[in-house]
Amino acid sequence: MGNNNAARRLTIAKAMAEGLSMEMRRDKNVFVMGEDVGPLGGVFGNTRGLFAEFGNERVRDTPISETAFIGAAVGAAATGMRPVVELMFVDFFGVCMDAIYNLAAKQSYFSGGKVKCPMVLMTAVGGGYSDAGQHSQCLYSTFAHLPGLKVVIPSTAYDAKGMMIAAIRDDNPVIFMFHKNLQGMGWLGTVKGAITDVPKESYETPIGRASVVREGTDITIVGLGATVHQALDAAKNLEQEGVKAEVIDLRSVVPLDREAIFNSVKKTGRLAVVDDDYSSFGVTGEVITSVVERDISVLKTSPIRIAYPDIPIPFARPMEQYALPNARKIIDKVMTQMRVNT
Repeated sequence: MGNNNAARRLTIAKAMAEGLSMEMRRDKNVFVMGEDVGPLGGVFGNTRGLFAEFGNERVRDTPISETAFIGAAVGAAATGMRPVVELMFVDFFGVCMDAIYNLAAKQSYFSGGKVKCPMVLMTAVGGGYSDAGQHSQCLYSTFAHLPGLKVVIPSTAYDAKGMMIAAIRDDNPVIFMFHKNLQGMGWLGTVKGAITDVPKESYETPIGRASVVREGTDITIVGLGATVHQALDAAKNLEQEGVKAEVIDLRSVVPLDREAIFNSVKKTGRLAVVDDDYSSFGVTGEVITSVVERDISVLKTSPIRIAYPDIPIPFARPMEQYALPNARKIIDKVMTQMRVNT
């Protein structure tokens, strides 16, 4: 007999599709809607196999009108359905922001908790492919800034499946961001560390709980999505320089696990935050503030951030790669910080 718990290495795309299919079997109110999510299986592969199993009533290809189908998802959630709707690229949020922020995010508040919005909006983020300024942004903090929304981003296939299941079961609207660089699509390539063992059974990755993915004592490096893997690569190289870096994967931007961040920095005394979203007014600043506001005395040196500069994302590959964060930038910044007060 086969072992149902035998290790299986999946990509994030396959893990997302598996989590979706399991919840669709468990709950008939779960359905998927968006552009090319049907027979094609999603541009990024995260709905593959669903159309063949569930048909066009529960896996709905839509016209190219994000305003229409995301607005429809909000209405469906209000009537007891649990829609999972895809915004193909997060950059397209501008045409449907009213449905996301003024409807989905505020529905429960405006109704005094009587009308819930159990809706998942999954969307692709991240640059590095010369897709230019309208297909390459991350915008984590844009959604994190809006009360009423939960915001998550997995860095591994294991977390992707568990987060998808947790997001679908949540009675609040959840923005489920997946990074193109980690997705596992052949034409995109993928970071090897994102492909992980994924159990066959159903499980939830808790929303709002960060993960310490590497233990260390000298500096805390905080990342999310793709930058977690950059931080891990940097940590391996830093160890050769005698620096033991602790790496935290935020996993969830809202709720933000401020306790995990503070406890790590209290141990290491130093903090670096890595984010491929824009530098100003972003996740990096919020993470740093979480420590400074609580007890600045735990810091031996000033915190540092490595993030995308406040410029539109260039099409030209050399320019884009120059602007993106990477392991080398993390190493250089950390080594500079380690020389302070040592």
